Amino acid sequence: MIEFIKHCLNNETLLWSLGIVSAVMFIASLIIIPYLAVRIPQDYFASEQRPENEWSQHHVIVRFVLILLKNTAGVIFIILGIAMLVLPGQGLLTILIGLCCLDFPGKYRFQRYFIQKKSIRQSIDWLRLKAGRQPLDYGEIE
Repeated sequence: MIEFIKHCLNNETLLWSLGIVSAVMFIASLIIIPYLAVRIPQDYFASEQRPENEWSQHHVIVRFVLILLKNTAGVIFIILGIAMLVLPGQGLLTILIGLCCLDFPGKYRFQRYFIQKKSIRQSIDWLRLKAGRQPLDYGEIE
């Protein structure tokens, strides 16, 4: 393992590639994450039950493809977020966005748990206000 690390550190092309990928991921996270935070419907977290998905009105095949694409994007965000834990970028926030894209049992409860954190609520509301959107309605979150 140590030999592999020494080899990687001596490989200038690999180091430049990692540097470029890190910079691209950092810039992409600065653009994509605020964009997604602003697109959350204002009343998404207002009730105990998850709001009905706008895709439920589509044909079953279209709905399947859209859900597959959304889950694929979620996995990609999680992988990039894990990479950003050691590379420049907003790793934890990117992982959280990836988890929001995935479909799994208890997801809405998981999201409401995180949105209860004062620092996360303040960050999302700040981004929304800067974009000219109303802050999120958190319902009866304590």
